[in-house]
Amino acid sequence: MWKTIFRRLLLMIPQIIILSILIFIIADFMPGDPFRGLVDPNLDPAQLEIQREAFGLNDPLPVRYFRWVGDALRGDFGRSFNYQQPVVTVIGRRLGNTVRLSVVSVILTYAIGLPLGILAGRYNESVLDKTILVYNFVSFAVPVFVLALLLVWVFGYNLNWFPSRGTISIGADTTWERWTSMLYHLMLPAITTAILGTTSIIQYLRSEIIDAKNSDYVKTARSKGVPIQKVYTKHIFRNASLPIASGFGFTIVSIFTGSIFIEQIFNYSGMGFLFLQSIQTRDYSVIFVLVLFYGVMGLIGTLLSDLILMAVDPRIRID
Repeated sequence: MWKTIFRRLLLMIPQIIILSILIFIIADFMPGDPFRGLVDPNLDPAQLEIQREAFGLNDPLPVRYFRWVGDALRGDFGRSFNYQQPVVTVIGRRLGNTVRLSVVSVILTYAIGLPLGILAGRYNESVLDKTILVYNFVSFAVPVFVLALLLVWVFGYNLNWFPSRGTISIGADTTWERWTSMLYHLMLPAITTAILGTTSIIQYLRSEIIDAKNSDYVKTARSKGVPIQKVYTKHIFRNASLPIASGFGFTIVSIFTGSIFIEQIFNYSGMGFLFLQSIQTRDYSVIFVLVLFYGVMGLIGTLLSDLILMAVDPRIRID
């Protein structure tokens, strides 16, 4: 297994290189530059040209790319034009918020999706199953911004159960107050993400359980007098959960990267919120690193899904 992990990590190197090249090419076609809107609009265009020349923005694309790669290999990922700080510092301040939001979202996603999928599969064609299917169809069809705004309106403004924006309350001084305030602020975005993320889990688990109930090994177990509860826990659920286990890595990555719009709607100061801000201000240094980070996360998610599937199903081995 370790050889497999090592080979997959080696294969990531050319993939990351290709991704970084594509980022530079796409960014080069973006209109505008980082100095637009960050300086006095009445400034002489000649002065703007001097600034672009000083930061190397007028250099050819290959020159800028290899200069960035050389600096990145030394741990210097550039400087944010918008914040006038190193990119690592700017992203690092928001990484913790996104990680906390992603962890809570993953926990809620599986806490909601697994029980509903099991119930829908076990009692298929019942009223409970049809109710869960209606929920699944609605969560699949509703756009993220519609659901987010609806939850903000209901639970944020009308019921006032959760804050509708921000990451922490003003005046939270002690460590306990800060952590409880951060958890309180991320609950509504996490619930929104979880509702949208349960669709595939419920559908896959329901289908697999229905198929497993009619399989030969289940009929054999039932004919031997094995209790129905044990049949579900030891046989049906274990085999039906394989597709869910194989997609666990993708779920983590999709929630991690899919929080971009959630963070924007809830004004949650994470990496997704920073990413959209950087696009608006043409903060190329931050955009490069964030897109590259999301790409690497996708590659790691693929590897993680394969490893989890190998651990859950001993019949599967990767040579």
